[in-house]
This record gives sequence, C-alpha cells and structure tokens, in this order.
Amino acid sequence: MAFSRKFNKPVTTTDDLGLGTRDGNARNVNKDGSFNVNRVGAEKFKPYEIYHLLISMSWRKFIFGILMLYLIMNLVFATIYYWVGVEHLAGIDLAGSETQKFLDAFFFSSQTLTTLGYGRIAPIGSLASSVAAIESMLGLLGFALATGLLYGRFSRPEAKILYSTKAVIAPYKNITAFMFRICNQRSNQLIEVEVEITLAYTEPGKTVRNYLAVPLERKKINLFPLSWTVVHPIDEASPFYGMNEADIIEMKAEFVILVKAFDDTFSQTVYSRSSYRAEEIIFGAKFLPMFSQQADGITRLDLGLIDAMEHVELPKPEIQKLDAGSEQQQINV
Repeated sequence: MAFSRKFNKPVTTTDDLGLGTRDGNARNVNKDGSFNVNRVGAEKFKPYEIYHLLISMSWRKFIFGILMLYLIMNLVFATIYYWVGVEHLAGIDLAGSETQKFLDAFFFSSQTLTTLGYGRIAPIGSLASSVAAIESMLGLLGFALATGLLYGRFSRPEAKILYSTKAVIAPYKNITAFMFRICNQRSNQLIEVEVEITLAYTEPGKTVRNYLAVPLERKKINLFPLSWTVVHPIDEASPFYGMNEADIIEMKAEFVILVKAFDDTFSQTVYSRSSYRAEEIIFGAKFLPMFSQQADGITRLDLGLIDAMEHVELPKPEIQKLDAGSEQQQINV
C-alpha cells in the first residue's frame, strides 16, 4: 500500500511497468504510442535492425529507399560495363558520345537487373557475360526481398486507433469523471476491445515515480463500430477524489493508455498505446457526439469530431480549477 498526502485513502500501486521509477518531467509514452526513450551505446552498424527498420519506416521513406537502391545498383553496374568496354556490348553505337555510351550501358543494366532484356543490346565475351549473369542473379534476389518486404508491410496487423487530443474532467452521474475518446480509423472490424489505464505519478517531495492501476466504468466492449468514451469515475474510491487541477499537475500525473483488440481481418490481436499528461486535461468540458442517424437509417460516424467538446459546469467541487482571481474556486464556464 502506498500513501500520499493528496490521496483521500490508501491505494494499491502496481509494479513498475518497465518504464522505470526515477522521477522525471518528461512523459513516458509519446502521443503516437512510442516510448520516450533514446537508446545509445549500441554499435553503429546493427544488421539485426535492418528488417525492423524496413518494416516500420514510413511508406515515403520505404519507396524512396527502394528507388535509390535501384538507381545505385544500375549506376554501379553501368560503370562496370563501361570499364569493361562498351565494345563488349553488341548493339551500342560506338560512334556516339561517351555520355550516350554510358546511358546505353545504364539502360542495359536496368534491363538485366529486372531480367527484362529487350534484345537490342547483348553482352559479348566471357567478361561482360559474367557481369550480366551476376547482375541478373542479384536482381532476382533483390526483387524477391523487396516483394517480401512489401507483402510484410501490407500484411502486418496494426491497430489504427484515433485518440482525442485532450482528455477531460466532465460531469458524470452527479459526480465528475476523467474521460478520453477513441475510435477505429480503419473500416475493419475490431472486437473484444479492452482498455487499461495506468497512472504514473510522483508524490510531492519524493523522487520515486509510482504506478497505479486506474479503475474504469467499463474496461471492455465486445463491438467497436462507433466511438468509445473511456470513463474513470471520480468517486470516493477514486484516488483523485477531493483533488483539483493544481494537485494533479503537482504530482506530475501521466495516464498511460493501452488498448488491446482482436482484428477480425487479420484474425490477430492488435495493440495501441498513448498517454495524457496533466497539462493535456481540460477541466470542465464534455465530448459532443460523433455519430448521428441519417434519413436512410444508417448511422453516420464523423471522425473529424473526435475532439468536439463543449465547456460545462462541474457539478461538485471534487475536481476544481484554480482561478487567477481567487485562491481556489470551482470552475463555471
């Protein structure tokens, strides 16, 4: 059991999540789900990271890398053909300029690398033929690897969960509650969706970061076709009961979110992570509906309304907002 002068009652803390217990001002989990960790001290060349890098990098970088590798390989073999001698490539106009000869060697290289071969240019002699044989083998292997990576990127199950930019403290059943909203960005079906919230906080005057499992009104839903507002009621059993905005900021609160769901398309379990720091919580606001009923009876879900909210008056002073004109008062907006 852990005690805090701000908590209204003893609370049970969880074990270290693997994020460390040393106090710090930086967040543990970034908004995109990545960990706020900079790994140093490893060797510069890490061949065991190549596959992960190629699978996880953005599509723009991946396509650019493939094109650059294709260009570099053709330039290298075009240089080799030019060094061997373009007279060993039948079909090249030997009376042309050196630039034209190199371009002919470059385009012959691209045809050999892709095993296409239009037949206008062909190698003559064992040396040029050997270079062409090596290039064609590398081309087959390279395109096989590129195809595998392309398939791996398309087939990799990944949850595209859209989180509200801000969390809110909103009215809830005559009390208040901590809330944030999520929805599925993709058109696929997610079932058995579970959410876990872990609060990372530091007690005032201490340097050890604690972790607390935050109970939810509902931690699992079977179907997820619409949006889901995740709710932690701030009742007498809540560690935030009787606290105000300044208290939560002082304890350097960070809500670490883990979403787990079963992807019906890939038939695999997918995960998503995010977090909310105390500064990203709006006190005295509630979310507006994201979906509405159309005339034809179909429910319309507008993902652009994920952050739609309005200011409201909090019903009780369990969670209060400090006003610049007074020492402490309940927010009225």
